[in-house]
Amino acid sequence: QVQLVESGGGSVQAGGSLRLSCAASGSTYSRYCLGWFRQTPGKAREGVAAISPGGSRTNYADSMEDRFTISRDNAKNTLYLQMNSLKAEDTAMYYCAAREAPCVVSLADSRYNFWGQGTQVTVSS
Repeated sequence: QVQLVESGGGSVQAGGSLRLSCAASGSTYSRYCLGWFRQTPGKAREGVAAISPGGSRTNYADSMEDRFTISRDNAKNTLYLQMNSLKAEDTAMYYCAAREAPCVVSLADSRYNFWGQGTQVTVSS
């Protein structure tokens, strides 16, 4: 099993940047596919970005690839999401998720079985 704790959320003006982190503990971190998801009240959870266990493969939602960057540091057991040029519609609770290999670098939340508690991102226009 792996435990996930997100941090780095907050309030920012449109056009600004935030870097989210997801610290993992409890298992062999480098064996996991990892993903970032987001959710707003009343809407389904949305895949943002995902990354392979070694970090060589990534997958982004179409609307975010030019503004967001997912990365991981397996030595530090930490996943990151760099978010630039933030828009009001990026306001959401952001979650990190994990799935042990063999795994797919997927944006489908059903592919992941470990989840963090989330960190809130609020973008004001």
